[in-house]
Amino acid sequence: MKIDSIDHVVFTVKDIDATCQFYTAVLGMEVVTFSENRKALSFGSQKINLQQRGRESTLIAEKPTPGSADVCFVTRVPVAEVIAHLKLCVFKPIGGPIERTGARGQMMSVYFRDPDMNLIEVSNYNP
Repeated sequence: MKIDSIDHVVFTVKDIDATCQFYTAVLGMEVVTFSENRKALSFGSQKINLQQRGRESTLIAEKPTPGSADVCFVTRVPVAEVIAHLKLCVFKPIGGPIERTGARGQMMSVYFRDPDMNLIEVSNYNP
């Protein structure tokens, strides 16, 4: 077997509405509704499915926990502009800009936390 890509991941969250508001306002993602009125955050060709803590479906991680994710999103926007945008959105970066190694090589990253305290990294690849 050989895996081609990631289709979606699932975040367990305290408040789906607050999560949707954060990811749309701060990261420009789109909220989509799918089966049984579930919510997801769509960006590019991927999505993050959301599940409310305490209302998880039957097939779930062993210990679904808000704040357990550590995820890196790639943008073409320069990190300095990402930091300025975060400040406008009243979110303080907790790390960066810092050079990191991503799946495709060297990139510049900035770190902050979402409402559930997940670690969010936003990066762009060096030219």
